[in-house]
Order: sequence, then structure tokens, then C-alpha cells
Amino acid sequence: MPSKHDRSPSKGDILREEGTLNPAAEKVLDPKFQQSEFFDSRDVVQVRYEMLRRVTIEKAAVTDVVQEYGVSRPTYYQAKANLEDAGIAGLVPKKPGPRGPHKIQGEILAFLQQRLVPGEPIRARALAKLIRQEFGVEVHPRTIERAVRGEKTTR
Repeated sequence: MPSKHDRSPSKGDILREEGTLNPAAEKVLDPKFQQSEFFDSRDVVQVRYEMLRRVTIEKAAVTDVVQEYGVSRPTYYQAKANLEDAGIAGLVPKKPGPRGPHKIQGEILAFLQQRLVPGEPIRARALAKLIRQEFGVEVHPRTIERAVRGEKTTR
């Protein structure tokens, strides 16, 4: 009897894992996505590309296309800019969340650097407590260690 680990992941599973699963696949009304196995409304990159192609190549009106693809005009124009800037890779959704350190910047970073002694260990827990007292901001000790070492502090 095959175990659940023997089956290969479905396309939907792969799209979800890669962050390219279209959360509003049911809103795509273009007949191509209804009548063809090639076009998959669950694939957000394919949907965005086809939406942009319809306006650029077929000269369809943006208003009609965004309605047919279930997106807003700003979403269309953002996809267009992303495609122009980065090619097809620009259509892959960005991961949500902060893009860089957002709690440890400017004044707080300067505060930390003043309290560091070269050659001595970073006392991140004590520094976190000082930051909380001085600035009223909760910062995890590991975030402090990363910021001091210049590492990425994004998730």
C-alpha cells in the first residue's frame, strides 16, 4: 500500500509552496483559462503575463482586461512595471513582510553601537532591556545580534 509520502505533489501544492498560487483564481473569466488545459488560472504568473499580453498585443482596453482577470487597475499597472523592470521574474509575487531591519535603524542602531566593546561578547538580552527602557521598543536579542553583525534581519 503506497504511503502519503510516495505521491508526487500536485501542481496546486507546488504553486502554493513557490508562492505563485493565485488566491483569486475563480475571478479569472477569460475563456482561455476556462477552456484549455494549458492556461491555468491558479498560476498567478501565467495569469498576469496573459493579462499584460492582452493589452499590449491584442490592444484590449485596460478597464475590460482588469475586469476579466479579476484584478484592480493599480494591480495591472504594478504588474506592467514589474515586467518592464525585471522581465517575467518580476511577475512572481514578493514574499510578504518587512524587507529589512525595521526596528533597529538610525537612533537605536547608534545607541547599540555606543554600548558595544570591541573584543567582548554582545550582551543582547541586556541590550534588548536597555532598548525597551530607552525607546519603548521590544527587540528580540537575536535581532540585536544580527543587526550588530550587519546580517539580514528579515524573516
